[in-house]
Amino acid sequence: MKKNRKHYLKIVEWSAEDGCYIGRCPELFLGGVHGQEEAKVYAELCTAVAEVVALIEIKGDKLPPSLAAKDFSGKFVLRVDPDLHRLLAARAMIEGDSLNSYVVKKLQTA
Repeated sequence: MKKNRKHYLKIVEWSAEDGCYIGRCPELFLGGVHGQEEAKVYAELCTAVAEVVALIEIKGDKLPPSLAAKDFSGKFVLRVDPDLHRLLAARAMIEGDSLNSYVVKKLQTA
């Protein structure tokens, strides 16, 4: 069964650095589309995604998995400098949290 282009993540966000909206689909391609109107950037991004999916299918290549279809375990390994690890553990202890709970709270507000 062919993967539907609607299943791919499409992100449109304002870039203060570029002074415009940037639309990306990180699952399919680097770079993206840009413009001054958010809705137009999204529409252009949807067209670009459809074109990339069609090209991949024409070539007979396998489409990459979408984030929506991927199962996540809820675990990942993060390597940090030992000094940062110590600092985070100390801050977690001060707040009465486990290191895991403390880092999860920080990630949720990042």
